[in-house]
Order: sequence, then C-alpha cells, then structure tokens
Amino acid sequence: MRGREKNVAKRLLLVDDEPAIIKGLKFSLEQDGYEILTAYDGGEAMEKFRNNPVDLILLDVMLPKMDGFSVLRQLREAGNNTPVLMLTARSEVSDRVEGLDCGADYYLTKPFAPKELLACIRALTRRQPDLHASDLVEYGDLTLDKSTFTLTCGQRSAHLSRKEFDMMERLMRNRDVVI
Repeated sequence: MRGREKNVAKRLLLVDDEPAIIKGLKFSLEQDGYEILTAYDGGEAMEKFRNNPVDLILLDVMLPKMDGFSVLRQLREAGNNTPVLMLTARSEVSDRVEGLDCGADYYLTKPFAPKELLACIRALTRRQPDLHASDLVEYGDLTLDKSTFTLTCGQRSAHLSRKEFDMMERLMRNRDVVI
C-alpha cells in the first residue's frame, strides 16, 4: 500500500467481463502488493476458484455464462466461506439485498473510489485466517510441506508437481467441502 507496508501474498480472484476494468484494477491491486487471478465469465471464475486457493473474490454481477449471483450461490452451497466482495454497476436496493442474501460479504457499486475498494479488501481479508501462512498443512496422518512440495503419509513421502501440490492443498484445506 502506498505509504504503508505492502500486503503479504494475498491472492485475489477478480471476476469481470470488461477487459478495461480488469486491466485497471489488476494493475492497481498489484501495485498494492496483491497477487491477482482474473476471470471474464462465471464459468471461468468457478474453474479458477476450484484450481487456485484465494483470499478474496471480487465479483461482478453481470457476467456471461453464469451471473455473479449464481457463482456466489454455488460457492456458498458448497460450504465455501471465502470472502466475496460484489463489485458491480447494479446499484438498486433489491440487487444489493440479493447479493448480500446470496452470501456476499460486502457490496460495492461502480463507480467507486479506489481508496474505498482497498479499504474493503483490507477489512475482508484481515478477518480471515491466512491460508498461506504456514509451510505445513496437516490432516490426519497426512502432511503437506509447501517449502518442498512434499506429501507425507506415515513413513512414506512423495514429491509433488505444482499442479498436484495445489490440488492436494485445496482438498486438505477444504476437507468438509465437496470439490
């Protein structure tokens, strides 16, 4: 953050169908220390989310293939609690209520002040445990070591590829969610 300490590896998923909005927000957020994944429609958003752990989702409502409300409903029905910030031009009270009732943590309408967006992101991400803080993820007798990409079960261990590691980490961190 300008004038303050940069964010520590917070990964955000930015979902919008407007390339200019994605480009501008991505640049601005990366300048503030965030790692940004992007998606241009609801289907791509679900795919990116399934394959990449993120700390926050910035989600537009009006998307091709699957609207933002549907994306959000699917996430919440699956038991996923990743914070979601609706970032949309739809500003009617009924739209804001629907977004919040679907499970959004905050609803910010376009146009917005960049400082307000950053404040919302900081507020939503600081309430969540840091998913990337420890090098070890443990579940039962399984241990996943981020520093070496090694999966250990009892006395046996295996070195994983990046994709295998990401998949195993996602499964172990979301053990109560059907993926």
